[in-house]
Amino acid sequence: MPERHIVPDRTQAAIQLSDVSIRVPGRTLLAGVNWRVEYGEHWVVLGRNGAGKSTMLSMASAERHPSAGTASVLGHRLGRVDLRELRSHLGLVTTGQRLLDAENATAHTVVLTGHTGTIQPLWDRYDEEVRARARAMLADVGCAELTDRPIRVCSQGERARVRIARALMADPALLLLDEPFAGLDLPAREDLIDALHNLALTRPELTTVLVTHHLEEIPETATHAVLVRDGAVLASGALDAVLTGERLSACFGRPLRVHHQDGRWSVQTARQLI
Repeated sequence: MPERHIVPDRTQAAIQLSDVSIRVPGRTLLAGVNWRVEYGEHWVVLGRNGAGKSTMLSMASAERHPSAGTASVLGHRLGRVDLRELRSHLGLVTTGQRLLDAENATAHTVVLTGHTGTIQPLWDRYDEEVRARARAMLADVGCAELTDRPIRVCSQGERARVRIARALMADPALLLLDEPFAGLDLPAREDLIDALHNLALTRPELTTVLVTHHLEEIPETATHAVLVRDGAVLASGALDAVLTGERLSACFGRPLRVHHQDGRWSVQTARQLI
């Protein structure tokens, strides 16, 4: 019987993938992946399109079972745990998530729906304490001024931070962000990086995993990285040890030069001068 009424087991890893493979008809998405995330760490998952990043995240978010190997999230093995119970301890942010889009729905209302894990608000479940908490979550991601603004007129960058505030309403032990910077301009990108940076400082118990394509989107508070190519892990570990020119060149298939200055990362092609 699946395990119910679970709580995060902090004596185990927050995420543990052991020799995991995922196969679909005619294709292998992941092959022999090993990945361990400890509580309180802040990971970045990097790789080309189709490398397997989002597939790895689908197991970390308890959305998919492995075809082979074992996967555990918050100390509970997938296949032996009630997934709905497990997901109640996870915060998942994706650009494809549906948000409440009623004509006059405010950012505050959207964040409130994170308390019940619904798209539509369940007003009888939101007492004043819950409403105040939703306002606090918006303030925590730098969006206090959006509280009464209709979500329909919020910019893409503002919506990205509202999604994070909504995910935080569940008080997750693990926050998973799948390419949250997609489509953002530079100011919006920097606002989101600042929000993630501040969350790491103010919530030291929160574990985060950020999937991205760009080193420039890595917050200063990131601690670890995993490089993925063709469904396999090329490197995994402390950020400084993984984000080297040699390893990133192997991951992305071209010679790259990596820069690290004032806590921020960048990369460029290592062109040879003629």
